[in-house]
Amino acid sequence: MSAEIICVGTELLLGDILNSNAHFLAKELAALGIPHYYQTVVGDNPERLKKVIEIAASRVQILIFTGGLGPTPDDLTCETLADFFGVPLIENSDIVADITQKFAERGRIMSSSNYKQALIPQGAEILSNPTGTAPGIIWQPRSGLTILTFPGVPSEMHRMWTETAIPFLKSQGWGQEIIYSRSLKFWGIGESTLAEKVAPYLNLTNPTVAPYAGKGEVRLRISAKASDIKTAEELITPIEQQLIEIAGLDFYGIDNDNLAIVVSKLLKLSGQTLSVAESCTGGGLGQMLTEIPGSSDYFHGGVIAYDNSVKVNLLGVNSQDLEKFGAVSSIVAEQMAIGVKNVLVTNWGLSITGIAGPGGGTDTKPVGLVYIGLADPNNQVTSFEYRFGTIRDRSTIRNLSSSTALDNLRRKLLSMQLNEYKSCK
Repeated sequence: MSAEIICVGTELLLGDILNSNAHFLAKELAALGIPHYYQTVVGDNPERLKKVIEIAASRVQILIFTGGLGPTPDDLTCETLADFFGVPLIENSDIVADITQKFAERGRIMSSSNYKQALIPQGAEILSNPTGTAPGIIWQPRSGLTILTFPGVPSEMHRMWTETAIPFLKSQGWGQEIIYSRSLKFWGIGESTLAEKVAPYLNLTNPTVAPYAGKGEVRLRISAKASDIKTAEELITPIEQQLIEIAGLDFYGIDNDNLAIVVSKLLKLSGQTLSVAESCTGGGLGQMLTEIPGSSDYFHGGVIAYDNSVKVNLLGVNSQDLEKFGAVSSIVAEQMAIGVKNVLVTNWGLSITGIAGPGGGTDTKPVGLVYIGLADPNNQVTSFEYRFGTIRDRSTIRNLSSSTALDNLRRKLLSMQLNEYKSCK
């Protein structure tokens, strides 16, 4: 038993509206344990919609439509469904009464075009819409095929799904299992490298493991199908532990974790504080840190040292080193880190200097070249060089720089805590 999501609307194809309905329904189907392997977006065209229906009805048992239920001429979902399956549209008096009442409650008179919304295929049941004027339908036009339609307005669709569709699906014996997923997050390792390390796990059937790559981040999604969340977690947990052990320090978090959250926990655990000095990121690193509630407990502040005079006069960067090596260099990154640590009186100092582009690069120092400096509680300073590449845009380079700086701090904090643990044994 599987489902297909069909979203109707030319505005979706033009990119005028983000297709949040498909995202919502995909997560809901997973929660019910109903697999779906296809999503289709089709414009307001009856012939193309019929073709979509023909293909979808040949490969799945549940068709879920969103959009095309309004009163205007381009709202064609019910009309096209009835035509495809060869049944007439019937005006439903209960729908007429419901729409009339809703208009009256708003001090308006129902227009003639709204009668179109009361036309549903013969044999279909009403999927009521508590808030809007566009009802959906629950229809089984032939054995082994169920159709549910929803309006395109997300708030209306969400409520209809929760209050009517889920109980109906469960009454049909569907939704007796769930598909539960957990995402493991990694930084500092490429998707292909990680996939090679965990290759035997990518062939599992329940749970399944699949890699995904983002901007600098790689994820492994572990999904299990089971009767309930507890059973699914029991399937996932041992695989999760094995994957984390294989990845080592490249693993940083689970599900909604981000690098700033993880760093905040580590700093709080150690009772230590942090300050940052930023050049090419222009405050982006500080923003990531301060988005975490309670960050004032461990984050003292930052210096945006865009101009070299700020690096020299406020952070104590050596002017001769600036002239000799340039602002984008390891020695300047290190001096910025120790400088901000001393100025703001913190345990840790973290710095970023680089060329975010699109201009400013040279053959020896191309766009995407970034140096990160890290000063630890013992005043030991290290720096890291990264080349994020000229193909990336300015915003991406800045975000990668900030996240990578946090990742370097995370790794150092974990290493120091591990060393302290070993020394206590």
